Amino acid sequence: MAGVTVAEAYERALRELADRGRFGIRLGLGRTRALLRELGHPERMLRGALVGGTNGKGSVLALAGAALRDAGFRVGETPKPHLVTYRERLQIDGRPIDPATFARLVEEVVPIADRVARRLGPLTEFELLTAMLFRWFAEEGVEVALVEVGLGGRLDATHAWDGGVAAITNVALDHMDRLGGTIPAIAREKAAIIGRGDLAVTGATGDALAVIRRRARRVGAPLAEVGPARVLGWNRDWLDVALPRLGRTRLGLRGRHQAANAAVADSVLDALAVAGIAAVPDDARRRGYAAARWPGRLELLERGGREILLDGAHNPAGAAALASAIDDLRPFLRDGREPWTVVVAAMADKDVAGIAEALAAAGALRGARIIATRLDLPRALPSDALAAAWRASLPTGRVESIPEVDRALAAALRDGIGPVAVAGSLYLVGEARRRWVDDPLLRDPEVPPA
Repeated sequence: MAGVTVAEAYERALRELADRGRFGIRLGLGRTRALLRELGHPERMLRGALVGGTNGKGSVLALAGAALRDAGFRVGETPKPHLVTYRERLQIDGRPIDPATFARLVEEVVPIADRVARRLGPLTEFELLTAMLFRWFAEEGVEVALVEVGLGGRLDATHAWDGGVAAITNVALDHMDRLGGTIPAIAREKAAIIGRGDLAVTGATGDALAVIRRRARRVGAPLAEVGPARVLGWNRDWLDVALPRLGRTRLGLRGRHQAANAAVADSVLDALAVAGIAAVPDDARRRGYAAARWPGRLELLERGGREILLDGAHNPAGAAALASAIDDLRPFLRDGREPWTVVVAAMADKDVAGIAEALAAAGALRGARIIATRLDLPRALPSDALAAAWRASLPTGRVESIPEVDRALAAALRDGIGPVAVAGSLYLVGEARRRWVDDPLLRDPEVPPA
C-alpha cells in the first residue's frame, strides 16, 4: 500500500467486499476450506468455541469474552452482523480491528480468493471475512477464539474451523427458506457444528434438544444441557441471576432472556477449562459478566432528553424477549409511563407478522406510536407493507409509514415525551447508532473530497 493513505486503502478494501456482496449467500464449506488451505491453515493455530443457535449467540460471546478478558486471556471475537462498520466483526480484547490492518488483510486475501474462485466459483463477502478473521487471530496470537456462526451451522463458512468447544444457544424458526421449515430441520443444521472430539453445550429444549442429543451421541461428544439461570432481580442497567457454583451473579446485559444466555456462557467457560483451553476463575467470571456489554441489544441511550432502547428483535422469539424487557424496564425509565414511540424496519424474508404480534404483546405499547420505515437494502420490506402488519397486530396504536430512515428517526425524537424503541432489524439499529453514538473506535477513515 506504498503511496496510498490509510483512508484510501480502507475505502478500496470496502469496495472489494461490497463487490463480493453481489454473490449473496452461498452456503457450503468447499470455498472457505480451500482459501484457508491456500493461506496456510491459520485456523489450525486457534482453539476456542464455535457458537451457533437462533438467538443469543452474540450475548454468549459478550459474556464469555468479558470473563476471559478479565482472567487475562487474549480473546478474539466475531460479533455479527456489524452495526456501524465492518471492523466490528473482527475484534481482539473487545476492540475492533484497525482500518490499516483491515485493509492489509483484504489486500492479501483477495488475490488468493480469486485463485480459488477459478476452481470453485467466487467467494462471498462472508467467506472472505471468515478467512480474514482466522488469519488475523493467528497473527496476533489469540489464546481463545469465540466465533459466532453466521447462518445455520452445517454449511456455514465458520464451520471450516473446529476450536474444541461447540455451543448451540437455542433453536427457533428463522431463515426457514435456507434451513428448513420445522424446528427439527433447523436443529439438524445447527447441531452439525458439533464434531468428533468436541465438548458441546446447549440451552435448547424440546424437539431441538432431541436432535442435538442425537448428533452429540453420534460423534461421541459430551453434551452439557443447561437451563436458564434463576432470575433474582433487575433494574434499568443490570440483571441479577443465580448461577450454579457462582450463586448470585450480576449481568451487565438487560432483559430476563439473558438468564438463558448467561447459563450457556458459563457452561462454555466450563467446557473451555475441561478442554484445556482456558480456565476462568469464579471471581473473573463475576467481574466479567457484570462488565459485559452488547451494543444494539437492549442498549439504552439518551438523546434530546428522550430515553431510547435499541434492539434488533428480527424474529418472533427475539421480539417476544424485547416485549418482556420493555414491560420490565418501564418502571425504571424516567418517562416510562408515557406513550412509547417505536421505529421499526424489517427484511422482506422475515416473519413480519410474527414479529409484530410478539412485540405488540408488551403492555407498555398499548396506545404506542409505531413508525414503519424502510432500509436502503434490496431485501428490505416496503414501509407501507410493514405498517399494515403492525395495524393488524396493534389496533390500539397509531401506526404510520415514513419510508426514509432519517425522517423516521427524527420524527420519533421530535414528537412525544415517552421512551423510544428502535427494533425489527439490526440494520436499522445500526443506522440509529451511526447517528446517535459517537464511538472513536468505530470511526472509519474518510477520503477527503477531491
